[in-house]
Amino acid sequence: MKRTEVYILAGFLGSGKTTLLKRLLENERDSGRKVAVMMNELGNVSIDSDEVGDDVALKELLGGCICCTMSGQVEAQLQGLLQMEKPDAIYIEATGAAHPVEVLDSVLSPLFANVLHVKGIISTVDGRRWLDKGAMGPQLQQLLIEQVRHADYLIVNKAGDLSDREQADVSISLQGLNPHAKCVLTNFSKVPLRDLRGLSHAGEKENSHVTRLQTKDLGLSSFVHTFKNPVKRERFDEFLRGMPDTVYRIKGYVKFEGSSYPDLFQFSYGMPSYIKEDMNMPLNIVMIGENIDWAKISGELRSLEAGFASFEKGIEL
Repeated sequence: MKRTEVYILAGFLGSGKTTLLKRLLENERDSGRKVAVMMNELGNVSIDSDEVGDDVALKELLGGCICCTMSGQVEAQLQGLLQMEKPDAIYIEATGAAHPVEVLDSVLSPLFANVLHVKGIISTVDGRRWLDKGAMGPQLQQLLIEQVRHADYLIVNKAGDLSDREQADVSISLQGLNPHAKCVLTNFSKVPLRDLRGLSHAGEKENSHVTRLQTKDLGLSSFVHTFKNPVKRERFDEFLRGMPDTVYRIKGYVKFEGSSYPDLFQFSYGMPSYIKEDMNMPLNIVMIGENIDWAKISGELRSLEAGFASFEKGIEL
């Protein structure tokens, strides 16, 4: 009996999971295979789901972590995909706060033991963040380590930002933690996809000792803001420069003054990026951070919008 392949994409916030997913889906389309995606977000609004094409069945798990508060929904979603779609492969993109072994546990339901083939856990790592992980809280550091330790394949992104010595340090450190996984240093998740197709998760990792890392214990939380007005680009950039270091990820759509359509905006590890859209999108941004005063952030965002609205009315700010 042919079983549906399952690939678990793990990795901390902004490490390149969605970029990897897009490359995998493009390859699947070229191969003519039918695939499905399960995407988990800590917030109640999904941004990355826009990256999945209409030809791919998508199930979203919002408002919690797939490995703890959302684990009960995974079985139902998987059952729906298997019955309705009958895909050749299912890709599960977990939230950055997810422990990979706990995600694996939530997938390995007795109901699907004969129909699912878990190919492996693919963990993406931000090379610079790995070197600087000492600046993170101890529990987040441990989560980062666990995402490496339990991977079947390691992808180290943003390698081009590292010196030769730093690349060597990252590689030696990761292989020391997980000598069994292949470790590839790259940019934009560019790896030989045949390597990933050839994975076979051994299932031999002992996980009875693993402590369930609840999102609230990590200090991680998410915040969603919906823009009602455009904002001035220079003021938005000023807002970003004032971000606490523990805001790890911002992504969403922002409309700037003078623009007909919004920009897809991403902010990771202090670096913003913008991609111009050619259609109107919901103006939501999702922010994820550690021990953040979201009320303060919300006030600053409302001030940005109010400033532009007042400018439009000719009021002196």
